Amino acid sequence: MNKNSLVSIADLNKEELLALLEQASYFEKHPNSKILDGKVVATLFFEPSTRTRLSFETAVNRLGGRVIGFSDASTTSSSKGETLHDTIKMVSNYVDLIVMRHYLEGAARYASEVTDVPVVNAGDGANQHPSQTMLDLYSIYKTQGDLNNLTITMVGDLKYGRTVHSLLQAMSYFNPTFRFVACKELQMPEEYLKFCDENGIKYECTTDFSPEIINESDIIYMTRVQRERFTDIMEYERVKNLYTLHNAMLADSKPNLRILHPLPRVNEIAYDVDANPKAYYFDQARNGLYARQAIICRALGLTPDECKKA
Repeated sequence: MNKNSLVSIADLNKEELLALLEQASYFEKHPNSKILDGKVVATLFFEPSTRTRLSFETAVNRLGGRVIGFSDASTTSSSKGETLHDTIKMVSNYVDLIVMRHYLEGAARYASEVTDVPVVNAGDGANQHPSQTMLDLYSIYKTQGDLNNLTITMVGDLKYGRTVHSLLQAMSYFNPTFRFVACKELQMPEEYLKFCDENGIKYECTTDFSPEIINESDIIYMTRVQRERFTDIMEYERVKNLYTLHNAMLADSKPNLRILHPLPRVNEIAYDVDANPKAYYFDQARNGLYARQAIICRALGLTPDECKKA
């Protein structure tokens, strides 16, 4: 396993998180360079993606590298029965970095263990999504001016939502207070509540997306109920529209409140919220470019000083 692989947000300590945020800030001011001239990055997306794949590929292109890969596994040899092991070993012959999204939890960790080429996890099932977490942290830092002592409300699919799992772990360094708002079927998994308990993180679990919770929040992190994670379609139909944020619900919210969402949205944020200056989800998506440029450079062993000289 390459030491620069990023499979889980837990692979990064506090200092490394802050260094990546500083690097993302640099790339926001200087998005174009030739620092990856001669480098080839593979984007292997075994599961559909728009923002993650395009922002990773844009990040490579803006840094002067080249991209190969696929966005539809049905067009690859995996449709012929090729194992993930063989796909990773084969692709490793051609590239300097592998960015991979897969529908199975643990697939990214497995891939990182069968190759010496660094692997960046672009999402593995309902498990982890560390690059999304970095852009979430960067968005929180930009809008709040600090990461410390914030009240963060997570709403919707907290069971299968890999973005909230990763963000919870990353924020553990910064003394957050969490409000977990979900129906009983989609509440935060016990292992993450145990993580909060073990790390002294304050939290509340509730099914009520109340005005009090909204008005006490610094960040509201809405999530989509993910149809693709359900084996029982009737269960999905029962829970898919339980939580919707409307603009009127924000009338008495804090001035610094910002609304985040990993996108795509379905019904969980009404369109009348888009014009509210507290809506930040499209800006959040743009921040993904800068965060992923920083992640790519780290994975390739490039120091901040080397990036600034390019």
